[in-house]
Amino acid sequence: MTDVPQPTQAVVLAGGQGTRLRPYTDDRPKPMVEIPGTGTPIIGHQLAWLADEGVTDVVISCGHLAEVLQDWLNDNDLPLRATTVIETEPLGRGGGLKYAAAALPRPEEPWFATNGDIWTRFSLREMAEFHLERDAVATLALARPRIPWGAVATDEIGNVTDFIEAPPVSFQINAGVYVFSPGFTALLPDRGDHERTTFPRLARQRRLAGFPLPQRAYWRAIDTAKDLSEAAKELNGG
Repeated sequence: MTDVPQPTQAVVLAGGQGTRLRPYTDDRPKPMVEIPGTGTPIIGHQLAWLADEGVTDVVISCGHLAEVLQDWLNDNDLPLRATTVIETEPLGRGGGLKYAAAALPRPEEPWFATNGDIWTRFSLREMAEFHLERDAVATLALARPRIPWGAVATDEIGNVTDFIEAPPVSFQINAGVYVFSPGFTALLPDRGDHERTTFPRLARQRRLAGFPLPQRAYWRAIDTAKDLSEAAKELNGG
């Protein structure tokens, strides 16, 4: 296992159109949508979290209404250095990630990446240690989201034994937060989806790790208006 430094640089993927969040995304990109009651857009929470975890430099990959996000970055006192890159043509998730990674200030060092529509808090330092201990090329955070309905438990003969409000799902999902070793960038496709190419190849080689989020960690993907209202309720202790 090679001793490498704790990542201090990150990529935030913020180029999606956020069609399921309309009308909130009619005049702003998805990461610029504010969670009600916080007064701060999703990207603001992400940058604060990354800075708290020791990140000093962030490259933000922009697309839809990029100028709105860029204006916000210019008008606010940020806790780290942020630069933006804009895809001139669609490159796919893997190609877009590779394009953004080319702008990282220290290509010889590891880096974090996160989707721009994730609202979460957990220790990136612990995730980086997990990544290093396994000598992985890439590590993805794994979440167990709660289903939006109550569940019903029964015994072996069909008697109802319990009602469970919004239980976590039984399987883990990709939480949209990553740690990458320096060599990972070269493995990304110039165009296309790394989750269909690079990740499966690394998994076959046992070089892809999965970091389960701690049980108490907060995680939510902001995809719809309902996600916004649920996040606001959770953050306000409702």
